[in-house]
Amino acid sequence: MGALRDMTLGELIAPEGHACACGRTHRAKLKYLMIGSGAIRFLPEALKAVGCTRPFLFCDGNTYKAAGLEAEAALNGAGIKYTPFQFPQGHVEPDEHAVARLREVFDSSCDCVLSVGSGVLTDCGKVLAYERGLPQVAAATAPSMDGYASNSSSMIENRVKVTRYNACPQAVLADTDILKDSPERMLLAGLGDMLAKSVAQCEWRISHIVTGEYYCEEVAALMRRSLLRITAAAPRLLQRDGAAVEAVTEGLVLSGLAMTFAQVSRPASGLEHYFSHAWDMCALRDGKRPELHGIQVGVGTALTLKILDRLRTLRPDEETVKRAISSFDPNAWEREMRRVFGGAAEELIRKEYSVWHKNDPGARMARFTRIRDHWDEILRIMDEELPDTAETIGLMRSLRLPVSPREIGITDRQTRDAFIRSRDIRDKYLTSSMLWDMGLLDGFSLK
Repeated sequence: MGALRDMTLGELIAPEGHACACGRTHRAKLKYLMIGSGAIRFLPEALKAVGCTRPFLFCDGNTYKAAGLEAEAALNGAGIKYTPFQFPQGHVEPDEHAVARLREVFDSSCDCVLSVGSGVLTDCGKVLAYERGLPQVAAATAPSMDGYASNSSSMIENRVKVTRYNACPQAVLADTDILKDSPERMLLAGLGDMLAKSVAQCEWRISHIVTGEYYCEEVAALMRRSLLRITAAAPRLLQRDGAAVEAVTEGLVLSGLAMTFAQVSRPASGLEHYFSHAWDMCALRDGKRPELHGIQVGVGTALTLKILDRLRTLRPDEETVKRAISSFDPNAWEREMRRVFGGAAEELIRKEYSVWHKNDPGARMARFTRIRDHWDEILRIMDEELPDTAETIGLMRSLRLPVSPREIGITDRQTRDAFIRSRDIRDKYLTSSMLWDMGLLDGFSLK
């Protein structure tokens, strides 16, 4: 069995999967993948590949104009009957309300879910298809995110940003003629999402050391391959160069496959994503619309690289963490959670006490001990995985990607709140988690 990093996309989605040295067999349920000019015309072929004869096609107003019309033309031309639905509002949130609406209008005579859109609609389609036990076909409308080929969806439940593991689409169509005409902000969002992957790999390896979390070097190498492909194409992206858009899209699909192979979002998501998750939750609390996910993640990446640069100059100190443990006040922690997250805090507080136990002093000291004992190895991982911060920020600025929270309307207070509380959103070990275990998080400067 060859290395995942060396396989073509077609080889990666082979139905028999790939036995790996990590002890797992990596397998994606993706049966059909078409990336390139005119890909939407192959929709009938994609439906046949997944055994679908009558799709439930859904979109919103923007994605209908971008690709819905062409999808319908392809279906009509092939004589395929379908049931369409278009969200009436201009902006759809990936929440229980959107999924509930899809449940209401779903035609039970349909035998697959056909989502026409990017991140939000694709994720809602994953939830609906999984609940119905049906295959999903995803027609991409923008290279703005890496979830087209992943088995996870980023949803909002009870005002909390959560990752739901369901199933990846069985067919993905990414027509570069459609994608290259995406709004510039959505082109940039995909790049912002991908620049985060170096941080994700770094934190994944560190978590493997500190918490014993599962780690696969083959999946990580596949992720690095996708990042290299995207950064090489990035300078031509805003020129709407078809080859550059195709390269970025392939990189995003590779990222999604990496998550599917690992069965978690860890290969593609780290602290930078949790800045975005926290900002999303605060926007929901305040009744505001957040910035695009990938734009926020790009800003989070620039922040996290700077944080890691400072962290490399420090050393674990046992007295520091002992003082932090003795001074930790659960009541004060709960008050801060409620201040930052509003009504969403109660679910997070409940999970900490009933499931996660991250604040347990004994567990914290055990993690600190592993950090201290492996500090030189942790520093080596940072050197191996992380790009030069100044070069990365320079690339972002050259492409008009925001690099600071203020550029996207996030205040200094909101940035610090997101940084401190990022470790409380889910049970994932992040750079902020390590700083907390070392007793350094609360006093760590973001300047």
